[in-house]
Amino acid sequence: MDSIVNATSKKDLAQKTVYSILFSISFAHLLNDLIQAVIPSVYPILKQNYNLSFSQIGLITFAFQLTASLFQPFVGYYTDKYPKPFSQIYGMLFSMAGVVSIAFANNFYWILLSVMLIGTGSSIFHPESARISNMASGGRRGLAQSIFQVGGNFGTALGPLLVALIVVPYSQKHLLWFVLAAGIAIAIITKIAYWYRDHLIHRQQKKVVFADFQRLTKSKVKWAIAILLIVIFSKFFYSASLSTYYTFYVIDKFHLTIKQAQFHMFIYLIAYAAGTIMGGPLGDKIGRKYVIWLSVFGAAPFALLLPYVNLFWTDVLMIIIGMIISSAFPAILVYAQELLPRKLGMVSGLFYGFAFGMGALGSALLGKLADFTSIQYVYHVCSYLPLIGIICYFLPNLKKR
Repeated sequence: MDSIVNATSKKDLAQKTVYSILFSISFAHLLNDLIQAVIPSVYPILKQNYNLSFSQIGLITFAFQLTASLFQPFVGYYTDKYPKPFSQIYGMLFSMAGVVSIAFANNFYWILLSVMLIGTGSSIFHPESARISNMASGGRRGLAQSIFQVGGNFGTALGPLLVALIVVPYSQKHLLWFVLAAGIAIAIITKIAYWYRDHLIHRQQKKVVFADFQRLTKSKVKWAIAILLIVIFSKFFYSASLSTYYTFYVIDKFHLTIKQAQFHMFIYLIAYAAGTIMGGPLGDKIGRKYVIWLSVFGAAPFALLLPYVNLFWTDVLMIIIGMIISSAFPAILVYAQELLPRKLGMVSGLFYGFAFGMGALGSALLGKLADFTSIQYVYHVCSYLPLIGIICYFLPNLKKR
């Protein structure tokens, strides 16, 4: 890690894709999202131990994702004006405190406080991390976002697997093992922060040139942003049904144990991570509009089939859905950054925040729906959401380079 700063000359900082930084921030993203993934992974345990309803499970997710979403645009807006290379360390300390808290939480309100601490840490981590990956991209923004995003998705995939191996067989207090992930993340982020600081000093010494990816009027830019937010609503509302309630769905429909359900969740999340790798580079090559359109609307036929198939085909469809729908977000984020290249932090914070917010709203509403109907009915209703992706047809084309 010590070679990160030394191996990169000032010329490299400005012109080359800095893979050491991209993979380092991606690994830090893995650890951050691994900690986040602990929350839905322990839902079956918490529900069983403290007799929680689906509505309360939804409210826990709502509390986590609301704190994770609410602060992100403000963090991004502030750091656009006043960059804070070491701010991510404070974010990870919030997450570490949340892990310790949830390990000892023994009632609904203590759980809420714990997940809000983790959500606050996430809201500080993501905007600056997206900016760092953009700076290290060397112009290959789609590739850089995919590398960054895939780290987070692998972390999300590892969460339920590690909970199944470490926590389920023993006790809730074994969540304290995840404090190690936060400690390693702090060490990596500290190294990256020095590179980020040197990069900022270098940029202050020369005129910053903003790449012109669009010649759109302000009204067309606003229209494009609105379409992207509608697409995020569709994608993350649907994803909330998968990330929050999928273990309950396979337990209810196929009569699996908690541990078995966690392994099926892992299969989906690995597919989701793999799809992220494709989205950014493909957007660099064929245009982000087409990747966004196909990755959301293209998942519709498989989502519509999902409620009607057996366990084997459920896994197959979840792999396909995960790979298709996950390829959208790197393309969405880079497309938005190219619409507003002078406001990278604010744009990143807005879209991460809105994504988390839609996940929060989806989890809360779907939990209520599951209590009044059934978890299987929720999947029937949600299967229509990817159809909203057809609105991507109206996105303007931007230049590929």
